[in-house]
Amino acid sequence: MLVPEVGQFAPAARAGFQVHFMEREPDMMAIGGRLLADAGQRPDVMVIDVAVMDGDWRREVRAEVIERILSALADACGLPEPSPAWWVTFRVVEEGSWGSGGGVLSILSLLESGVFTEEKAKAIRAAIGA
Repeated sequence: MLVPEVGQFAPAARAGFQVHFMEREPDMMAIGGRLLADAGQRPDVMVIDVAVMDGDWRREVRAEVIERILSALADACGLPEPSPAWWVTFRVVEEGSWGSGGGVLSILSLLESGVFTEEKAKAIRAAIGA
């Protein structure tokens, strides 16, 4: 996820990313109007919630992140492809609406940190109107 986010692989940026995994029981999810518990199979059901600070999240960038997450999960599980019972939600949190450590965080303060490529920093400024 770091490459589409910051424009490069930057290990220092890892601390700023959180991905939450929630497992669901087959009786808590339906596909095609049918509970997975009633479908005669017991697939692993997972919802991955990705929340990111506002930035340069064009449709193709969001799609790349989602596809990379699903592919990495399949690789980690030794599967040839991602399960249809794995769902990824990608949410962009509006600038000024993200807080931690007793204060509001801003993508703008990170742009000068050296984590982002200059090209990516320009794209983020343009996307959020800064």
